[in-house]
Amino acid sequence: GVQTCALPISEINDEFGDILFSLINYARHNNIDPEQSLNSATEKFKKRFNSLEKIVESNGLKIKDISEKKLNDFWEKSKKINS
Repeated sequence: GVQTCALPISEINDEFGDILFSLINYARHNNIDPEQSLNSATEKFKKRFNSLEKIVESNGLKIKDISEKKLNDFWEKSKKINS
């Protein structure tokens, strides 16, 4: 399950910002276009999610009514279809 953190949200946001900054620097030093990488990842996610919706619908179900485990199973199928 999801674990909670004892840190204040402001500290968590600061740490997350540091991670993002580090990733951008890594990309810059390795000739990776971070914007293009994010756009590609977003498109891949959209395709997978659309596929997930079709899989769920073809099973006569609705996403909101599916258990987390079943949703993860369908997500894995979607990833295989859209790899």
